[in-house]
Amino acid sequence: MAGAVQEDGSSVTSSSHESSPWMQLSPGLGSTSPWIRELGSEERGLCLIRLLQECAVHVGTGSMENANLGLEHISHLASPDGDTMQRLAAYFTQALADRMLKGWPGLHKALNSTKLSSVSEEVLVQKLFFEFCPFLKVAYLITNQAIIEAMEGEKVVHIIDLYSIEPAQWINLLQMISARPEGPPHLKITGIHEQKVVLEQMALQLVEEADRLDIPFQFNPIVCKLENLDLESLGVKTGEALAVSSILKLHSLLATDDDMLRRDSLVALKNLQKVLHNRQRPLREFLDKDLINLYLASPDSTSTSSPLSLCASPKMESFLSSLWSLSPKLMVITEQEADHNGFTLMERVKKALNFYAALFDCLDSTVSRAPIERHKIEKMLFGEEIKNIIACEGAERKERHEKLEKWISRLELAGFGRVPFSYYSRLQAGRLLQISNYGGYNFKEENGCLVICWKSIPLFSVSAWRRWSN
Repeated sequence: MAGAVQEDGSSVTSSSHESSPWMQLSPGLGSTSPWIRELGSEERGLCLIRLLQECAVHVGTGSMENANLGLEHISHLASPDGDTMQRLAAYFTQALADRMLKGWPGLHKALNSTKLSSVSEEVLVQKLFFEFCPFLKVAYLITNQAIIEAMEGEKVVHIIDLYSIEPAQWINLLQMISARPEGPPHLKITGIHEQKVVLEQMALQLVEEADRLDIPFQFNPIVCKLENLDLESLGVKTGEALAVSSILKLHSLLATDDDMLRRDSLVALKNLQKVLHNRQRPLREFLDKDLINLYLASPDSTSTSSPLSLCASPKMESFLSSLWSLSPKLMVITEQEADHNGFTLMERVKKALNFYAALFDCLDSTVSRAPIERHKIEKMLFGEEIKNIIACEGAERKERHEKLEKWISRLELAGFGRVPFSYYSRLQAGRLLQISNYGGYNFKEENGCLVICWKSIPLFSVSAWRRWSN
Protein backbone atom coordinates (compact mmCIF):
# COMPACT_ATOMS: atom_id res chain seq x y z
CA MET A 1 0.00 0.00 0.00
CA ALA A 2 1.21 3.48 -0.75
CA GLY A 3 2.37 5.80 2.01
CA ALA A 4 -0.11 7.89 3.95
CA VAL A 5 -0.98 11.46 3.10
CA GLN A 6 1.13 14.14 4.74
CA GLU A 7 -0.93 15.88 7.41
CA ASP A 8 0.52 19.29 6.58
CA GLY A 9 -0.48 18.91 2.93
CA SER A 10 3.05 19.88 1.82
CA SER A 11 2.75 17.82 -1.32
CA VAL A 12 0.25 20.33 -2.72
CA THR A 13 2.14 23.46 -3.66
CA SER A 14 0.24 25.24 -6.41
CA SER A 15 -2.94 25.25 -8.44
CA SER A 16 -1.36 26.47 -11.65
CA HIS A 17 -1.13 24.39 -14.80
CA GLU A 18 2.61 24.76 -14.90
CA SER A 19 3.21 23.21 -11.50
CA SER A 20 0.39 20.63 -11.53
CA PRO A 21 1.83 17.11 -11.41
CA TRP A 22 -0.57 15.79 -14.03
CA MET A 23 0.82 18.18 -16.63
CA GLN A 24 3.89 15.92 -16.63
CA LEU A 25 1.89 12.75 -17.11
CA SER A 26 0.91 13.07 -20.75
CA PRO A 27 1.50 15.36 -23.71
CA GLY A 28 -2.21 16.11 -24.13
CA LEU A 29 -5.57 15.66 -22.52
CA GLY A 30 -6.87 12.15 -22.99
CA SER A 31 -3.55 10.57 -23.95
CA THR A 32 -1.31 8.58 -21.63
CA SER A 33 2.44 8.23 -21.62
CA PRO A 34 3.57 4.57 -21.66
CA TRP A 35 5.63 5.00 -18.48
CA ILE A 36 2.48 5.68 -16.47
CA ARG A 37 1.25 2.15 -17.10
CA GLU A 38 4.65 0.79 -16.06
CA LEU A 39 4.71 2.43 -12.62
CA GLY A 40 5.21 0.11 -9.67
CA SER A 41 2.48 -0.14 -7.05
CA GLU A 42 4.29 2.09 -4.54
CA GLU A 43 5.15 4.77 -7.08
CA ARG A 44 1.65 4.72 -8.54
CA GLY A 45 0.13 5.02 -5.07
CA LEU A 46 2.23 8.05 -4.18
CA CYS A 47 1.41 9.61 -7.54
CA LEU A 48 -2.32 9.06 -6.97
CA ILE A 49 -2.18 10.64 -3.50
CA ARG A 50 -0.58 13.78 -4.89
CA LEU A 51 -2.93 13.95 -7.86
CA LEU A 52 -5.99 13.55 -5.64
CA GLN A 53 -4.83 16.30 -3.29
CA GLU A 54 -4.09 18.62 -6.20
CA CYS A 55 -7.46 17.88 -7.75
CA ALA A 56 -9.21 18.51 -4.42
CA VAL A 57 -7.59 21.95 -4.28
CA HIS A 58 -8.99 22.81 -7.71
CA VAL A 59 -12.45 21.48 -6.83
CA GLY A 60 -12.44 23.40 -3.56
CA THR A 61 -11.44 26.67 -5.24
CA GLY A 62 -13.90 26.25 -8.10
CA SER A 63 -11.25 25.79 -10.80
CA MET A 64 -13.36 23.37 -12.80
CA GLU A 65 -11.11 23.26 -15.88
CA ASN A 66 -8.08 22.23 -13.85
CA ALA A 67 -10.18 19.83 -11.77
CA ASN A 68 -11.55 18.18 -14.90
CA LEU A 69 -8.03 17.82 -16.28
CA GLY A 70 -6.94 16.22 -13.00
CA LEU A 71 -9.78 13.72 -12.98
CA GLU A 72 -8.95 12.77 -16.56
CA HIS A 73 -5.38 11.88 -15.66
CA ILE A 74 -6.25 10.17 -12.37
CA SER A 75 -8.59 7.90 -14.33
CA HIS A 76 -5.57 6.46 -16.16
CA LEU A 77 -4.15 5.25 -12.84
CA ALA A 78 -7.21 4.47 -10.73
CA SER A 79 -9.30 1.31 -10.99
CA PRO A 80 -12.02 -0.26 -8.79
CA ASP A 81 -10.35 -3.63 -9.48
CA GLY A 82 -6.71 -2.64 -8.91
CA ASP A 83 -4.52 -2.56 -5.83
CA THR A 84 -5.47 -0.74 -2.63
CA MET A 85 -4.59 2.79 -3.77
CA GLN A 86 -6.03 2.31 -7.26
CA ARG A 87 -9.36 1.22 -5.80
CA LEU A 88 -9.35 3.98 -3.21
CA ALA A 89 -8.57 6.61 -5.84
CA ALA A 90 -11.47 5.38 -8.00
CA TYR A 91 -13.98 6.20 -5.24
CA PHE A 92 -12.34 9.51 -4.34
CA THR A 93 -12.47 10.66 -7.97
CA GLN A 94 -16.13 9.68 -8.11
CA ALA A 95 -16.77 11.73 -4.96
CA LEU A 96 -14.88 14.77 -6.30
CA ALA A 97 -16.73 14.53 -9.61
CA ASP A 98 -20.06 14.34 -7.78
CA ARG A 99 -19.18 17.48 -5.86
CA MET A 100 -18.33 19.26 -9.12
CA LEU A 101 -21.64 18.20 -10.67
CA LYS A 102 -23.54 19.74 -7.77
CA GLY A 103 -22.52 23.08 -9.20
CA TRP A 104 -25.11 22.30 -11.90
CA PRO A 105 -28.10 21.12 -9.82
CA GLY A 106 -30.25 20.25 -12.82
CA LEU A 107 -27.54 18.08 -14.37
CA HIS A 108 -26.73 16.41 -11.05
CA LYS A 109 -30.39 15.66 -10.37
CA ALA A 110 -30.94 14.26 -13.86
CA LEU A 111 -27.94 11.93 -13.62
CA ASN A 112 -29.08 10.60 -10.23
CA SER A 113 -32.85 10.55 -10.79
CA THR A 114 -33.02 6.84 -11.71
CA LYS A 115 -30.77 5.57 -8.92
CA LEU A 116 -32.66 3.42 -6.45
CA SER A 117 -31.50 2.55 -2.96
CA SER A 118 -32.37 -1.01 -1.96
CA VAL A 119 -33.02 -1.92 1.66
CA SER A 120 -31.87 -5.46 0.99
CA GLU A 121 -28.58 -4.16 -0.39
CA GLU A 122 -28.04 -2.00 2.69
CA VAL A 123 -28.60 -4.99 4.96
CA LEU A 124 -26.41 -7.20 2.75
CA VAL A 125 -23.43 -4.88 2.74
CA GLN A 126 -23.61 -4.46 6.52
CA LYS A 127 -23.63 -8.24 6.92
CA LEU A 128 -20.65 -8.56 4.56
CA PHE A 129 -18.72 -5.96 6.55
CA PHE A 130 -19.64 -7.81 9.76
CA GLU A 131 -18.52 -11.12 8.26
CA PHE A 132 -15.23 -10.14 6.62
CA CYS A 133 -13.87 -7.55 9.08
CA PRO A 134 -13.67 -8.00 12.86
CA PHE A 135 -14.56 -4.43 13.82
CA LEU A 136 -18.28 -4.97 14.35
CA LYS A 137 -17.72 -8.38 15.96
CA VAL A 138 -15.42 -6.83 18.55
CA ALA A 139 -17.77 -3.87 19.09
CA TYR A 140 -20.78 -6.17 19.59
CA LEU A 141 -18.88 -8.43 21.98
CA ILE A 142 -17.57 -5.55 24.12
CA THR A 143 -20.96 -3.83 24.15
CA ASN A 144 -22.80 -6.99 25.17
CA GLN A 145 -20.32 -7.89 27.90
CA ALA A 146 -20.55 -4.37 29.34
CA ILE A 147 -24.37 -4.61 29.34
CA ILE A 148 -24.29 -8.03 31.05
CA GLU A 149 -22.00 -6.74 33.78
CA ALA A 150 -23.98 -3.52 34.30
CA MET A 151 -27.30 -5.39 34.49
CA GLU A 152 -26.24 -8.00 37.01
CA GLY A 153 -29.14 -8.74 39.34
CA GLU A 154 -31.64 -6.62 37.40
CA LYS A 155 -35.11 -8.12 36.87
CA VAL A 156 -36.27 -5.92 33.98
CA VAL A 157 -33.79 -4.74 31.35
CA HIS A 158 -34.55 -2.32 28.51
CA ILE A 159 -31.99 -1.83 25.72
CA ILE A 160 -32.31 0.97 23.16
CA ASP A 161 -30.53 0.18 19.88
CA LEU A 162 -30.00 3.44 17.99
CA TYR A 163 -29.18 1.67 14.71
CA SER A 164 -30.97 -1.65 14.67
CA ILE A 165 -29.74 -3.54 11.63
CA GLU A 166 -27.76 -6.62 12.74
CA PRO A 167 -29.63 -9.34 14.72
CA ALA A 168 -26.35 -11.17 15.48
CA GLN A 169 -25.50 -8.70 18.25
CA TRP A 170 -28.69 -9.29 20.20
CA ILE A 171 -28.88 -13.02 19.50
CA ASN A 172 -25.48 -13.24 21.19
CA LEU A 173 -26.76 -11.15 24.12
CA LEU A 174 -29.80 -13.41 24.54
CA GLN A 175 -27.48 -16.41 24.73
CA MET A 176 -25.31 -14.65 27.32
CA ILE A 177 -28.33 -13.62 29.42
CA SER A 178 -29.75 -17.14 29.40
CA ALA A 179 -26.62 -18.33 31.22
CA ARG A 180 -27.01 -15.91 34.17
CA PRO A 181 -26.85 -17.82 37.48
CA GLU A 182 -29.88 -15.92 38.79
CA GLY A 183 -31.80 -16.61 35.58
CA PRO A 184 -32.63 -14.28 32.70
CA PRO A 185 -34.42 -10.95 33.27
CA HIS A 186 -37.41 -9.73 31.36
CA LEU A 187 -35.70 -8.18 28.33
CA LYS A 188 -37.08 -5.45 26.09
CA ILE A 189 -35.13 -4.20 23.07
CA THR A 190 -36.24 -1.03 21.32
CA GLY A 191 -34.87 -1.02 17.78
CA ILE A 192 -34.65 2.15 15.68
CA HIS A 193 -34.35 2.11 11.89
CA GLU A 194 -35.94 4.10 9.10
CA GLN A 195 -36.97 0.96 7.19
CA LYS A 196 -39.86 -1.08 8.56
CA VAL A 197 -38.80 -4.29 6.83
CA VAL A 198 -35.41 -4.22 8.59
CA LEU A 199 -37.09 -4.07 11.99
CA GLU A 200 -39.57 -6.78 11.04
CA GLN A 201 -36.74 -9.15 10.12
CA MET A 202 -34.93 -8.24 13.34
CA ALA A 203 -38.03 -8.95 15.42
CA LEU A 204 -38.63 -12.35 13.83
CA GLN A 205 -35.12 -13.60 14.56
CA LEU A 206 -34.94 -12.24 18.10
CA VAL A 207 -38.36 -13.49 19.15
CA GLU A 208 -37.52 -16.94 17.76
CA GLU A 209 -34.23 -17.06 19.70
CA ALA A 210 -35.83 -15.78 22.91
CA ASP A 211 -38.55 -18.43 22.67
CA ARG A 212 -35.91 -21.12 22.15
CA LEU A 213 -34.04 -19.97 25.25
CA ASP A 214 -37.24 -19.43 27.27
CA ILE A 215 -36.46 -15.77 27.94
CA PRO A 216 -39.35 -13.32 28.51
CA PHE A 217 -38.78 -10.90 25.65
CA GLN A 218 -40.35 -7.93 23.90
CA PHE A 219 -39.18 -6.13 20.77
CA ASN A 220 -40.31 -2.56 20.34
CA PRO A 221 -39.76 -1.32 16.73
CA ILE A 222 -39.57 2.40 15.98
CA VAL A 223 -39.56 3.28 12.29
CA CYS A 224 -37.85 6.65 11.89
CA LYS A 225 -34.54 8.35 11.27
CA LEU A 226 -32.48 8.89 14.38
CA GLU A 227 -32.57 12.66 13.87
CA ASN A 228 -36.38 12.58 14.01
CA LEU A 229 -36.65 10.30 17.04
CA ASP A 230 -39.17 11.31 19.69
CA LEU A 231 -37.78 9.93 22.93
CA GLU A 232 -41.32 9.65 24.31
CA SER A 233 -41.85 6.83 21.80
CA LEU A 234 -39.11 4.76 23.47
CA GLY A 235 -41.57 3.67 26.14
CA VAL A 236 -39.08 3.79 29.01
CA LYS A 237 -40.90 2.79 32.20
CA THR A 238 -40.17 3.17 35.88
CA GLY A 239 -38.33 0.14 37.23
CA GLU A 240 -36.53 -0.69 33.98
CA ALA A 241 -32.74 -0.83 34.02
CA LEU A 242 -31.90 1.07 30.85
CA ALA A 243 -28.95 0.57 28.46
CA VAL A 244 -28.27 2.38 25.19
CA SER A 245 -26.23 0.98 22.29
CA SER A 246 -25.04 3.08 19.36
CA ILE A 247 -22.99 1.41 16.64
CA LEU A 248 -21.57 3.82 14.03
CA LYS A 249 -24.64 6.06 14.09
CA LEU A 250 -24.41 8.85 16.66
CA HIS A 251 -22.17 11.01 14.43
CA SER A 252 -25.07 11.54 12.01
CA LEU A 253 -26.63 13.91 14.56
CA LEU A 254 -23.71 16.29 14.02
CA ALA A 255 -25.14 17.13 10.61
CA THR A 256 -26.49 20.66 10.63
CA ASP A 257 -26.82 23.68 8.40
CA ASP A 258 -23.39 25.28 8.22
CA ASP A 259 -24.90 28.69 9.03
CA MET A 260 -25.46 27.41 12.55
CA LEU A 261 -21.71 27.31 13.06
CA ARG A 262 -21.86 31.09 13.33
CA ARG A 263 -24.30 31.01 16.23
CA ASP A 264 -22.39 28.82 18.65
CA SER A 265 -21.28 31.32 21.28
CA LEU A 266 -24.45 31.27 23.36
CA VAL A 267 -24.59 27.48 23.32
CA ALA A 268 -20.93 27.34 24.28
CA LEU A 269 -21.58 29.54 27.29
CA LYS A 270 -24.46 27.28 28.25
CA ASN A 271 -22.13 24.27 28.05
CA LEU A 272 -19.61 26.09 30.23
CA GLN A 273 -22.32 26.67 32.84
CA LYS A 274 -23.23 22.98 32.72
CA VAL A 275 -19.61 21.92 33.18
CA LEU A 276 -19.23 24.14 36.23
CA HIS A 277 -22.49 22.83 37.65
CA ASN A 278 -21.48 19.18 37.24
CA ARG A 279 -17.94 19.91 38.39
CA GLN A 280 -16.54 17.55 35.81
CA ARG A 281 -13.59 19.78 34.95
CA PRO A 282 -11.77 22.33 37.10
CA LEU A 283 -12.70 25.90 36.22
CA ARG A 284 -9.09 26.94 35.75
CA GLU A 285 -8.42 24.06 33.33
CA PHE A 286 -11.51 24.87 31.27
CA LEU A 287 -10.76 28.59 31.08
CA ASP A 288 -7.10 28.07 30.23
CA LYS A 289 -7.88 25.75 27.34
CA ASP A 290 -11.15 27.01 25.95
CA LEU A 291 -12.16 30.55 26.81
CA ILE A 292 -9.76 32.18 24.37
CA ASN A 293 -10.99 29.85 21.62
CA LEU A 294 -14.57 30.94 22.30
CA TYR A 295 -13.84 34.52 21.25
CA LEU A 296 -10.96 34.09 18.81
CA ALA A 297 -11.94 30.98 16.85
CA SER A 298 -13.28 31.67 13.37
CA PRO A 299 -16.87 30.69 12.51
CA ASP A 300 -15.40 27.91 10.41
CA SER A 301 -13.43 26.34 13.23
CA THR A 302 -15.35 23.10 13.56
CA SER A 303 -12.09 21.22 13.30
CA THR A 304 -10.64 22.75 16.45
CA SER A 305 -10.11 20.43 19.38
CA SER A 306 -11.72 22.88 21.79
CA PRO A 307 -14.82 21.50 23.51
CA LEU A 308 -16.51 24.79 22.72
CA SER A 309 -16.48 23.76 19.06
CA LEU A 310 -18.60 20.76 20.05
CA CYS A 311 -21.73 22.88 20.34
CA ALA A 312 -22.12 23.36 16.58
CA SER A 313 -24.94 20.80 16.43
CA PRO A 314 -28.06 21.64 18.46
CA LYS A 315 -29.47 18.22 17.48
CA MET A 316 -26.61 16.40 19.19
CA GLU A 317 -26.79 18.54 22.32
CA SER A 318 -30.55 18.10 22.58
CA PHE A 319 -30.36 14.36 21.95
CA LEU A 320 -27.67 13.73 24.58
CA SER A 321 -29.56 15.90 27.05
CA SER A 322 -32.69 13.81 26.46
CA LEU A 323 -30.76 10.57 26.92
CA TRP A 324 -29.29 11.92 30.15
CA SER A 325 -32.79 12.63 31.44
CA LEU A 326 -33.67 8.95 30.95
CA SER A 327 -30.98 7.97 33.51
CA PRO A 328 -29.46 5.08 31.56
CA LYS A 329 -27.47 2.67 33.66
CA LEU A 330 -25.07 2.23 30.73
CA MET A 331 -24.52 3.69 27.27
CA VAL A 332 -22.00 2.10 24.88
CA ILE A 333 -20.91 4.02 21.79
CA THR A 334 -18.91 2.74 18.82
CA GLU A 335 -17.64 5.32 16.34
CA GLN A 336 -15.11 5.67 13.55
CA GLU A 337 -11.82 6.85 15.03
CA ALA A 338 -11.37 9.52 12.39
CA ASP A 339 -11.61 13.27 11.89
CA HIS A 340 -13.89 13.77 8.87
CA ASN A 341 -15.87 16.73 10.20
CA GLY A 342 -13.47 19.48 9.16
CA PHE A 343 -14.90 22.62 7.63
CA THR A 344 -12.68 22.66 4.53
CA LEU A 345 -12.80 20.16 1.70
CA MET A 346 -9.02 19.76 1.66
CA GLU A 347 -8.91 18.89 5.34
CA ARG A 348 -11.55 16.19 4.88
CA VAL A 349 -9.87 14.76 1.77
CA LYS A 350 -6.52 14.37 3.53
CA LYS A 351 -7.99 12.74 6.64
CA ALA A 352 -10.33 10.49 4.65
CA LEU A 353 -7.50 9.30 2.40
CA ASN A 354 -5.57 8.08 5.43
CA PHE A 355 -8.55 6.45 7.10
CA TYR A 356 -10.00 4.67 4.08
CA ALA A 357 -6.58 3.61 2.79
CA ALA A 358 -6.23 1.59 5.99
CA LEU A 359 -9.77 0.19 5.67
CA PHE A 360 -9.22 -0.83 2.04
CA ASP A 361 -5.89 -2.37 3.00
CA CYS A 362 -7.29 -4.47 5.84
CA LEU A 363 -10.17 -5.62 3.65
CA ASP A 364 -7.68 -6.55 0.95
CA SER A 365 -5.87 -8.76 3.46
CA THR A 366 -9.08 -10.59 4.33
CA VAL A 367 -10.74 -10.88 0.93
CA SER A 368 -8.86 -11.27 -2.33
CA ARG A 369 -9.49 -8.75 -5.11
CA ALA A 370 -11.57 -11.12 -7.22
CA PRO A 371 -14.67 -11.87 -5.08
CA ILE A 372 -17.70 -9.73 -5.60
CA GLU A 373 -18.12 -9.38 -1.82
CA ARG A 374 -15.08 -7.13 -1.54
CA HIS A 375 -16.32 -4.97 -4.38
CA LYS A 376 -19.74 -4.61 -2.74
CA ILE A 377 -18.30 -3.52 0.61
CA GLU A 378 -16.02 -0.97 -1.03
CA LYS A 379 -18.61 0.40 -3.43
CA MET A 380 -21.81 0.28 -1.37
CA LEU A 381 -20.38 1.04 2.07
CA PHE A 382 -16.97 2.72 1.96
CA GLY A 383 -17.60 4.40 -1.39
CA GLU A 384 -20.89 5.92 -0.26
CA GLU A 385 -19.30 7.17 2.95
CA ILE A 386 -16.45 8.76 0.99
CA LYS A 387 -18.94 10.43 -1.35
CA ASN A 388 -20.89 11.87 1.56
CA ILE A 389 -17.74 13.18 3.26
CA ILE A 390 -16.36 14.78 0.09
CA ALA A 391 -19.35 15.73 -2.05
CA CYS A 392 -21.88 16.89 0.54
CA GLU A 393 -22.19 19.94 2.78
CA GLY A 394 -24.61 21.21 5.39
CA ALA A 395 -27.37 18.98 6.68
CA GLU A 396 -26.80 16.58 3.77
CA ARG A 397 -23.34 15.63 5.09
CA LYS A 398 -24.12 12.86 7.59
CA GLU A 399 -20.75 11.06 7.79
CA ARG A 400 -19.22 13.51 10.26
CA HIS A 401 -16.83 11.11 11.97
CA GLU A 402 -14.89 12.53 14.90
CA LYS A 403 -12.14 11.15 17.11
CA LEU A 404 -12.53 9.72 20.58
CA GLU A 405 -11.16 12.80 22.32
CA LYS A 406 -14.01 14.89 20.92
CA TRP A 407 -16.62 12.32 21.92
CA ILE A 408 -15.19 12.25 25.45
CA SER A 409 -15.43 16.03 25.73
CA ARG A 410 -18.91 16.09 24.19
CA LEU A 411 -20.32 13.38 26.45
CA GLU A 412 -18.77 14.85 29.57
CA LEU A 413 -20.29 18.21 28.70
CA ALA A 414 -23.64 16.42 28.42
CA GLY A 415 -23.30 15.05 31.95
CA PHE A 416 -21.99 11.54 31.32
CA GLY A 417 -19.01 9.87 32.99
CA ARG A 418 -16.80 7.15 31.52
CA VAL A 419 -17.17 3.53 32.58
CA PRO A 420 -13.96 1.52 32.09
CA PHE A 421 -14.28 -1.86 30.41
CA SER A 422 -13.55 -4.88 32.59
CA TYR A 423 -10.49 -7.06 32.23
CA TYR A 424 -12.77 -9.88 31.09
CA SER A 425 -14.19 -7.72 28.27
CA ARG A 426 -10.71 -6.92 27.01
CA LEU A 427 -9.70 -10.56 27.32
CA GLN A 428 -12.71 -11.68 25.28
CA ALA A 429 -11.94 -9.15 22.56
CA GLY A 430 -8.35 -10.33 22.35
CA ARG A 431 -9.46 -13.96 22.13
CA LEU A 432 -11.88 -13.13 19.32
CA LEU A 433 -9.12 -11.59 17.23
CA GLN A 434 -6.80 -14.50 18.03
CA ILE A 435 -9.10 -17.44 17.31
CA SER A 436 -10.49 -15.84 14.15
CA ASN A 437 -7.04 -15.51 12.58
CA TYR A 438 -7.44 -11.80 12.06
CA GLY A 439 -3.78 -11.07 11.50
CA GLY A 440 -2.82 -7.41 11.72
CA TYR A 441 -5.77 -6.43 13.92
CA ASN A 442 -5.34 -5.35 17.53
CA PHE A 443 -6.82 -3.00 20.08
CA LYS A 444 -5.49 -0.64 22.73
CA GLU A 445 -6.80 1.17 25.77
CA GLU A 446 -7.14 4.93 25.54
CA ASN A 447 -8.64 7.09 28.28
CA GLY A 448 -10.57 4.14 29.66
CA CYS A 449 -11.97 3.29 26.23
CA LEU A 450 -10.96 0.74 23.60
CA VAL A 451 -9.61 1.60 20.16
CA ILE A 452 -9.59 -1.11 17.47
CA CYS A 453 -6.63 -0.88 15.10
CA TRP A 454 -5.29 -2.24 11.85
CA LYS A 455 -1.49 -2.48 11.95
CA SER A 456 -1.42 0.08 14.79
CA ILE A 457 -3.66 2.50 12.82
CA PRO A 458 -6.70 3.43 14.98
CA LEU A 459 -9.93 2.88 13.04
CA PHE A 460 -12.81 2.46 15.52
CA SER A 461 -13.40 3.36 19.16
CA VAL A 462 -15.72 1.81 21.74
CA SER A 463 -16.57 3.72 24.89
CA ALA A 464 -18.96 3.11 27.81
CA TRP A 465 -20.80 5.81 29.74
CA ARG A 466 -23.22 6.35 32.59
CA ARG A 467 -25.09 9.37 33.89
CA TRP A 468 -22.79 11.50 35.98
CA SER A 469 -23.64 11.59 39.69
CA ASN A 470 -23.38 15.05 41.17
